[in-house]
Amino acid sequence: MNPEQYVQQKAAASGSSFYYAFLFLPPARRAAITAFYAFCREVDDVVDEVSDPAVARNKLVWWQAEVQRAFQGQPSHPVMQALMPHAASYQMEQRHLQAVIEGCLMDLDQTRYLDYAGLQRYCHLVAGIVGEVAAQIFGQTDPATTQYAHRLGQALQLTNILRDVGEDALRGRIYLPVNDMQQFDVKAHEIIKREYSERFTALMRFQAERAHRLYDEALALLPAADRRAQKPGLMMASIYRTLLREIEDENFQVLHQRISLTPLRKFWLAWKVQALGRM
Repeated sequence: MNPEQYVQQKAAASGSSFYYAFLFLPPARRAAITAFYAFCREVDDVVDEVSDPAVARNKLVWWQAEVQRAFQGQPSHPVMQALMPHAASYQMEQRHLQAVIEGCLMDLDQTRYLDYAGLQRYCHLVAGIVGEVAAQIFGQTDPATTQYAHRLGQALQLTNILRDVGEDALRGRIYLPVNDMQQFDVKAHEIIKREYSERFTALMRFQAERAHRLYDEALALLPAADRRAQKPGLMMASIYRTLLREIEDENFQVLHQRISLTPLRKFWLAWKVQALGRM
């Protein structure tokens, strides 16, 4: 398997909603975003799949060194071999990739966030920076689009957090800010034990409203000149916001299950943005 085949398999196997947005891109941009997404999956999988924190840390430190080597012209991992030919064309810098790894390292050191400001720092690294790189690959022409991309990345990440509350708790991580939990009188042990309550529902509704505000703010920040080029990001916004509404419709029953959209529905939502320009 060559590097291009490796990243294609990595992206497709994840089953992510992002994959559907890539399908409509021209080949060169699709190859670049697929390789970048595969990199994000590789480092994120270290946190999710390696149970020993010391081993996970060593793997992420290896990735830090690999990124440095790759930008010095010596990539060894197939993901970096697939990614580096596109780096200069789409203004990818070493700092972007290192920031994503830094966000993953935060997961090994921090399992709670005292407030939303702290959570925003994490979301900036693992999602805002990813949005910035993706916007360049999609064809950004207006510098103001970067601010849109960061805000959208945070909206997508917050949606992920709401979807995965139950799964993350099983791994010992709760991303819901502590002061928000205190405001609604929800205890960590209740989440870990998968105990639903009106208090939990109110807390989740508060978080969902915050996510909706982020989507609205992101869309308002997108310059008209880049709206066409940024259609893949708008596809992701459509898919993830539909998922957020599904979670709301299910009354935030996320502690014992993973609420998701079918592949066909994701494709339909992506196609609707591509063909009709509607979300």
